[in-house]
Order: sequence, then structure tokens, then C-alpha cells
Amino acid sequence: MLSCIAMSGFLRADVNPSPLFSDGAVLQQGVPLPVWGQAGAGEKVTVRFRGAEASATADRTGKWKVQLPAQEAGGPFEMTLSGSNTLTIGNILVGEVWVCAGQSNMAFSLNGADNAAAEIPTANYPKLRLFGVGAKGHALPQTTLPGGKWVECSPQTVGGFTAVGYYFGRDLLKARAVPVGLISATWCGTVAESWTSLDGLKKHKELQGYVDVAQKLADNYPRAQYLLPGRFAQYWAEFTKWDNSTGKAYRKAYEEWETATKAAKAEGKRPPMAPPPPRNLPPLPPPSPDADEQRFIPSVIFNGKIAPITQYPIRGVIWYQAEGNSVKDHEPSTEKAMEYRTLFPCLIADWRDKWGIGDFPFLFVQLPAFVKFCPEIREAQLLTLGKSPNTAMAVTADLGEPGNLHPTNKEPVGVRLALAARAVAYGEKIAYSGPLFKSLKTDGSRAILSFEHTGGGLVAKGGELKGFTIAGTDGKFVPAKAEIVGETVVVTSPEINTPAAVRYGWSNVPDVNLFNKEGLPASPFRTDLSHPIINGGLQKP
Repeated sequence: MLSCIAMSGFLRADVNPSPLFSDGAVLQQGVPLPVWGQAGAGEKVTVRFRGAEASATADRTGKWKVQLPAQEAGGPFEMTLSGSNTLTIGNILVGEVWVCAGQSNMAFSLNGADNAAAEIPTANYPKLRLFGVGAKGHALPQTTLPGGKWVECSPQTVGGFTAVGYYFGRDLLKARAVPVGLISATWCGTVAESWTSLDGLKKHKELQGYVDVAQKLADNYPRAQYLLPGRFAQYWAEFTKWDNSTGKAYRKAYEEWETATKAAKAEGKRPPMAPPPPRNLPPLPPPSPDADEQRFIPSVIFNGKIAPITQYPIRGVIWYQAEGNSVKDHEPSTEKAMEYRTLFPCLIADWRDKWGIGDFPFLFVQLPAFVKFCPEIREAQLLTLGKSPNTAMAVTADLGEPGNLHPTNKEPVGVRLALAARAVAYGEKIAYSGPLFKSLKTDGSRAILSFEHTGGGLVAKGGELKGFTIAGTDGKFVPAKAEIVGETVVVTSPEINTPAAVRYGWSNVPDVNLFNKEGLPASPFRTDLSHPIINGGLQKP
């Protein structure tokens, strides 16, 4: 009997929800609400929230999941979970939930932003809640998060949060007047293929190389995990042997060199040469498939950071990434940028498929000016607007710093994304995009450009229009004069009698100033991307 009681106590497990369901959480309004977590195998778990109740039995691995009916915005509320124990989660709000994802410019914290000193002390927004996904990559899709908690936005909590995400959430909260929850899922120096699931990559034959790598990692994962402890034990044995001989001799030689150097300096003599670094260090074993070093491998970030949150209903995503896909061997890469035309729409479609809530708004930042961002990467982002429905792009051609990968003026980025959300996600009739090239027609020596998203009208910010070049049938581009005429821009050059194509901001560091009257900048573009003469000598895209 005692052994049975002991075994019963050993098997008992408290009801434990996902960290996404913690004090201060924000739940998405207007959609059915799943709640999930861990408990003892076979344990019945009951969840109560705002008068609704749902129960489920944990499977043999302890996983359980219930679904509550859709809720209207409001709060704070309490949620009660009961099984072998009872747990109450408090201060829950129902409102709008957005994921803030991407690499270093999305990870860039409010502490480092231009106006942090003025903004942080005033950031008291108790109905704006912040959650950071701390999970790392993994060889296989994960269903659980290792930790994390919701916090209210305040001067004490906001400094380390994504600056772009904060400004987005701040403006959205003010505009919509309902609670806003932001889930930050970022990883510096990463590439889009790592943020895309293996299933998603498989849908594009052009991405087969990434599929092969991700599949191999997934297939080898059980063996790699099994062998890793033994490999590390072998490494430490070899390192100890090396350290007792070569390492010890080097340390002795280095100490003697330091002594001799001090003596030489005291006597005004030239110091001796330092001993050469030791060689033949035992090589480290390969990293674990869920280690930080694996972040460039296709699908691993999706598996570790995104897969665990795809059960959580959201309104949409804001995305700031492409830096890692704009270079190859640390240099600007047109090849990688061209691949992004397929890869980025693939990622968007993949995330929507995994969340299973339709084509939710996916709002992204076009890369700013930087010496290593070729114009083709901005073009790939621009083209995504036509390939992926329910998307919008915040142009930042006016905000970059040519020598700084991480420009610090983050507030306009978040503000522009919030405008896009208000229009795309919530149907507000507002200007949310800068001018986007629509069509070109010619009239003698004049190239006449038409645009979408002109808002209250086109303007040249700070003087005459700049950043335009024009080419004739030979495909050679020369600087051009550009003027706003009504809702169009007329481009000419004394060197070009018969215009064939126009480009705007077509450089790594564009110097441009075309805006609409709402203060939103035009995206760089080239008309020869789809011009009929493209096969007759103009540079191919």
C-alpha cells in the first residue's frame, strides 16, 4: 500500500499552463480561445474564464488543451485552472495581440533608441502588455515554451523591449482604445530560411537546398542528442591531457615573457617577442542541434521560437528582417536578394498556414539605406506586396544611416507600422503607405510616372526631387531631372531623347525625397523590371 501511495504521489503533476497564460496576459478578442499546458497523464483539467468552462483530459505525455468561446475586449479578468491542483491567473485583458518578429533591428531595444531618455519615463501604459519569447532554435518543431511572462508596459519594464514594437503598440493602443499585447520573437543576425518551417520550404522547388539541410538535421537529431554527452566527455579528456602538457608549457612561457617585458620597459629596452599561441587544441564537438550556433540552419528558429506560439490566436505580425538575406560572405549580394523574392512570400504563407487563422495582416519594414544593402533586396520586399495578400510595407529609405546597420531612429518605423495596421487590419480610411510606383508612359522625351498611395498629393521634401535616373533603349542610366506635375512625376534628361526606363533610389544608399503630403516616403523602384525592352539590352532584374 505504501509503495502504491508513494508511486501515486510520484506520478502526480500539477496543472501547468503555457507561459503565454500567465498573470497580465492579453488574449485575442473575437476568436475562439485555446488554452493548453501540462498536467499528469490522464488528469482531467478544467478551465473557467468569464463564465465559460471547458475541460480536457491530459494525454499520456501530460499535454492537454481546451477551447473557450470568443470574447469581447475588456478586463482585467481571472482565469481558473483546476485538476489535481487549482491555479488562478489574474489581471488578464482581452484585446489585440500582435507578434513582433525579425532580426537585430526588431530586437533593437528602446534603451538604445534616439529619444529613449524622453520616452521611457512617460511609458506608463498598463493596457499595453509585453511578452518576450526566450526560446532558442531546435531541429524539430516544438510545442512548448521554456518560460516567459507578460508584463505591463511601464518605465521599469519597457527599456529592454523592442523599440519598433513598443512604438507600434503605443500608437495602436491610442488609436484603437482596446488592450494590446505584443509578443516579441527576435534573434539577431538571422536569415529568413531559419524562420520558415520545413513544410513551408518544401512548397518551393527553388528552396530545395534549404529543405535538404533542414531535413538532415531533423533526421539526425535523435542520434546527435544521444551521442553528444559522450563526445563532450571525450573532448574534456583530450583537453585535460593537452592542458597538462602543451597548455602548462605555454602558461609558463607567457609568465616568463610578462616578467621579461616589465624588466625591459623599466630599463628602456625593447621588450621581447611574445610566445606564439599554442597549437593543436582538441577540436570542440559539433554543437547541439538546439544550440545558438545553429541559428543559420533552415527552419531551426521557426521550430524553437515560432512553432510554440502558433496555437495562440493573434491579430497579425510586424516583421523587420532581410538584412541577413542581403549579403553573402559579408558583401552585398544580388543573388541572395533575388532569392528573397521567393523566400519572403514563402515565409508569410507558411506562418499563416501554421497559425490556421487565415491571411492575417503581415506588416513589414523595407530595409533602410546602408552600404551593404543592395537595391534588389528592397525590390524583393516591394514585390512581396503583390505576391502576398493583406500585407503592407513601412518604407524607411529616409531613416537609414549609411555606415550603421542599426539606425537608432526607431520611432517613425513603429509609427508607420501602426498606420498600416489601422488601415489593413482594422479598415480605417487613412493614408498608411508612401507613394508606390504604378505605371510609366512616355511623351516624346518625357517619362511620366504614376503612383498609388499618393494621399493628399505628392511632395518633394526639402527641395527639388532627387534620386531619379533615366535610360534610353541602350539601357544606360544617367542622372535625371524630376518634377511633380499633379499626381505624376515627369522625368527627363537632355541626354535621353526616347526614354525606356526610370529608376528611383536605385543604390545601396539612396538619396531620395519623394513623399506624400502625409509625410510617408516613396519606395525605391525601377520600371525596367517589367518593361518590354528588358530582353533587348537593359539590365535584367
